[in-house]
Amino acid sequence: MIRTLSVATFKSVVGAAKPVKDITTRRLHSTYDVAVVGGGIVGLATVRELILRHPSLSFILLEKEKELAVHQSGHNSGVIHSGIYYTPGSLKARLCVRGATLAYEYCEKKGLPYKKCGKLIVAVEQEEIPRLQALYERGMKNNVRDLSIVDAKGIREREPYCRGIMALDSPYTGIVDWRMVALRYGQDFKEAGGTVVTESEVNDISMVTESPAGSTEGMKYPIVIRDKKGNEVRCRYVLTCGGLYSDRLSQISGCSREPRIVPFRGDYLVLKPEKHYLVKGNIYPVPDPRFPFLGVHFTPRMDGGVWLGPNAVLAFKREGYKVYDFNARDFADALSFRGLQKLVMRNITYGIGEMYRGVFIGAQVKILQKYIPELSRSDVLRGPAGVRAQALDRDGNLVDDFVFDGGVGDVGSRVLHVRNAPSPAATSSLAIAEMIADEVESRFAL
Repeated sequence: MIRTLSVATFKSVVGAAKPVKDITTRRLHSTYDVAVVGGGIVGLATVRELILRHPSLSFILLEKEKELAVHQSGHNSGVIHSGIYYTPGSLKARLCVRGATLAYEYCEKKGLPYKKCGKLIVAVEQEEIPRLQALYERGMKNNVRDLSIVDAKGIREREPYCRGIMALDSPYTGIVDWRMVALRYGQDFKEAGGTVVTESEVNDISMVTESPAGSTEGMKYPIVIRDKKGNEVRCRYVLTCGGLYSDRLSQISGCSREPRIVPFRGDYLVLKPEKHYLVKGNIYPVPDPRFPFLGVHFTPRMDGGVWLGPNAVLAFKREGYKVYDFNARDFADALSFRGLQKLVMRNITYGIGEMYRGVFIGAQVKILQKYIPELSRSDVLRGPAGVRAQALDRDGNLVDDFVFDGGVGDVGSRVLHVRNAPSPAATSSLAIAEMIADEVESRFAL
């Protein structure tokens, strides 16, 4: 029977080694060719890709939570992006465009629901038009499908309650439940013979100098992965896809602390059900290049709801989805990092505005009214939040590309860390998986 195992169940399946210090403490000794750490959408897509390419090898995926895909993969806007924003020729642009195509094909093949509801990037002021036209040129160079510029009349035809003077129309943009997609990746992996172990928070990755007790295979599995409960898994190679903890996972095998992950929380508002008619598809502002994030937007959801936002404020906990969630280590790590200090100083006005709008809903509604004037404060409620794993360098620059890293010494030849998989990682997940699998094959002798 194919199933996801908790550590407790895993112990009963693989057996336990002799206790080391305490008779009640038992450590797992299980061997695999490849271990993947991190059960978010990137880790799941990648381990799926690897096992499909190498069905004769044994794979295990380790996830610290009780369930898969519960953090960034399950706390996002659900948009299937088309690839408009990214620098032409960049890895992000290529992966997003290919990823969107693969995502639609995958959903069709697996019978997963999605909607191609489209997106309008709307200019409401004359000064935004040159930036909008530049986005159009960028999207065309990125081979974004069916992209066009529409005037005010065209905006009203697509979004009757939206007002603007010009917009970029992207009908290929869609929405999906990305957690559902991620869980299906996991199901594919298990059906192909992979093992998933939950409640296994990894805190050590190291080389060993002796084979497991009773093993006749010598040092075929020289890497040992330990979790916080003392459980062990032996393997030949390790890949980590840690999302919000990718920097800390890298550090335990001797990598540099940078780029550092700084968590930014995005708080959404939700449109009351009786006002859902105001929004048909995604409505986005023209991004301002002076600021690091896209700005608030309107996003329809697969469940019929409509999300408005998000803002972007520093989270006081890496997985802190509530305003008052706090973790002392996470908070100290963020505030003491010179890169964050420089980013804050460069964007102090923007940051204060984001915090103000997070507290006072009316201030956020005022921005949204630029696009849908009929919207009022009484039409919205506070909604969910997500936390973005933003990689920063020491100069306060947002790391906008993928970062791979190994370890030091012998460990480095057998460990690969995905230190940054930048947004839109969900849209690009299948394309990212292809790229990571290629990287794994080039580094390791699979």
